[in-house]
Amino acid sequence: MSISTKELHKALKTFFGFDKFKGLQEQVITSILEQKNTFAIMPTGGGKSLCYQLPALMQDGTAIVVSPLIALMKNQVDAIRGVSNYEGIAHVLNSSLNKTEIKQVKSDIESGVTKLLYVAPESLSKPDNIEFLKDQTVSFMAVDEAHCISEWGHDFRPEYRNLKHIITQIGDNIPIIGLTATATPKVQEDILKNLGTTDSQTFKASFNRPNLFYEILPKTDQVDNDIIRFVKQNEGKSGIIYCLSRKRVEGLSQILQVNGIKAVPYHAGLDAKTRSKHQDMFLMEDTDIVVATIAFGMGIDKPDVRFVIHHDIPKSIESYYQETGRAGRDGGEGHCLAYYAYKDIEKLEKFMSGKPVAEQEIGFALLQEVVAMAETSMSRRKFILHYFGESFDTETGDGGNMDDNVRNPKPQTEAKEEVKLMLEIVSHTHEKYKSKDLVNVIIGHDNALIKSHRTNELPFFGKGSNHDLLYWMALIRQALVAGYLRKDIETYGVLKLTPIGREFIEEPKSFMMTEDHTYNLESNRNYNNSSDIVDKALMRMLKDLRKSNAKKLGVPPFVIFQDPSLEDMALKYPITIEELYNIHGVGEGKAKRYGKDFVSLIKRYVDENEIERMEDMIIKSTGLNSSLKLYIIQNIDRKLPLDDISSAKGMNMADFIRELEAIVFSGTKLNINYWIDEIFDEDQQDEIHDYFMESESDDIEAAIEEFDGEYDDQELRLYRLKFISEVAN
Repeated sequence: MSISTKELHKALKTFFGFDKFKGLQEQVITSILEQKNTFAIMPTGGGKSLCYQLPALMQDGTAIVVSPLIALMKNQVDAIRGVSNYEGIAHVLNSSLNKTEIKQVKSDIESGVTKLLYVAPESLSKPDNIEFLKDQTVSFMAVDEAHCISEWGHDFRPEYRNLKHIITQIGDNIPIIGLTATATPKVQEDILKNLGTTDSQTFKASFNRPNLFYEILPKTDQVDNDIIRFVKQNEGKSGIIYCLSRKRVEGLSQILQVNGIKAVPYHAGLDAKTRSKHQDMFLMEDTDIVVATIAFGMGIDKPDVRFVIHHDIPKSIESYYQETGRAGRDGGEGHCLAYYAYKDIEKLEKFMSGKPVAEQEIGFALLQEVVAMAETSMSRRKFILHYFGESFDTETGDGGNMDDNVRNPKPQTEAKEEVKLMLEIVSHTHEKYKSKDLVNVIIGHDNALIKSHRTNELPFFGKGSNHDLLYWMALIRQALVAGYLRKDIETYGVLKLTPIGREFIEEPKSFMMTEDHTYNLESNRNYNNSSDIVDKALMRMLKDLRKSNAKKLGVPPFVIFQDPSLEDMALKYPITIEELYNIHGVGEGKAKRYGKDFVSLIKRYVDENEIERMEDMIIKSTGLNSSLKLYIIQNIDRKLPLDDISSAKGMNMADFIRELEAIVFSGTKLNINYWIDEIFDEDQQDEIHDYFMESESDDIEAAIEEFDGEYDDQELRLYRLKFISEVAN
């Protein structure tokens, strides 16, 4: 169907009321109207759905739209019905329909009323649906969320793999349009191969969203408080907070509500009515925040989402990009804040351990890309765009300073010789290693793979041992983005030299490398947003008071309050015993026993220095864990083995000890002597007791060092619980 630009613009105005097309829409629509196989890669918010809706409305017959999400189909059907006089112009065909409704859908298609038929791949593959559609006029087939076809896509659906076979059963020459918001070069190739449309006209919009500010912060045990502060500083703005588990979604939304923030939870475990109600509340601005799993967001066309927070780092850069892409769709500000701790990556790896090996390998590779994005100190925008096969110049590119790394640059060092050595080793090993194995070759750590190739016997093995693994991993990431290396598409992750990489070996030039971030809790305990800086002067006074009170009581200072509790006081300025209950690691018991002097000191300090306290910075807790706390206390009173109590709650020992610490550190006494007596003899108990009694700090790392590794982390933490219970509580 050939059509003039004038007619196309007229149709756009008639059906959708728009005066002009957005981005690549016009070219994509023209390609579809010319009956060509078409592939469109358009970022979230780029107007993908219009690319198949308009040509479907303009042509004879029915366009079949394959989509993985029933809720998304329903939204789109409602929207299309809104621009037409005919209810039957768009239909859904899926398992939620009864026989009468299915009959109506088929009747509307036969009579030529239906222009768009939305189906899930499962419904499309039913023999009676294939038989029916064979006899109808199908204008084209649109495969939405086409990345679902690829095992390397972030949302692989096996049923998508069969689409090409089904389409050929319905008709021989049906044009196919594939659409996706996120696809790496690897996934793009997979989509075209699997749809059998390698002849497609491909249209790829830029992935750059210049109005989004990217920031990744270390995730500490204060993450909920940090989120509450961030939300309160952005009061009245719409935001989405993503968590990996339903339990976390429920917990965080309750904590936000208790702290006077309008928030609702959203996850697949809620009934459809509640989900729909919460989604509408968000769209109608009856609530500011949705705390959600990734079940939320597909097809949510709210233009003024001002921030997207990731409480847990996502499983892939595609997921991160798609979820952050829900911010700032109107072109206004969008703050994308993620909290990262390597232990979350380890958790995600554990989830994968039950999956087939091939799936695990892909999952691990995608996770390593996430680690690289979080730990890199180069421009995050440049890194993300490179991942999607797009180059970006931070000097001239739109949005070049819109990320934390560019605004707070880390120091750079010359690495010309190191890059040359690394590229030479890629060449000498015949380009057969992935990043981690290549680094092992460089630093001289052999493994089964390296031995099988006998690389460990070659003269360059271990030639870069003057730097550690983290240094070389960072350098590889930066060399990839600089274009000296690329990751092979067929054997994904294997490093190959590029032509400019080969040139670099011949003629090395300056290469300024930035050191990566390290995200471990100890080094980041005081890592706060600039607005959340601990009051240093007050902190000194609180430490002095703690020391003198400890002397009077004849106990070590940490027994009264630990450092993180003092830091929290120097941040929130609590001036009553009740406000002290909500300070990190201080419960009611501890506040009443030790708090009087501390709150009067803080009150005096606040008055003298005319400090404006933000009342709402006193973060309230929900008591969500009170049932678990009660369960633990009751079972310890019954002297049940600690490992039995933890396994009954499905917890590993490390997490269980953390729960015990939360109980004991906030002032509740736990008598775990029966368990301690099982682990330690009398002499051992005496020497650990004496150590803690004389020590200024209760730091476990320092204790491990003092005892020269005689006791492990868990043993010392358990004894510390006994010590604090007896001496402090």
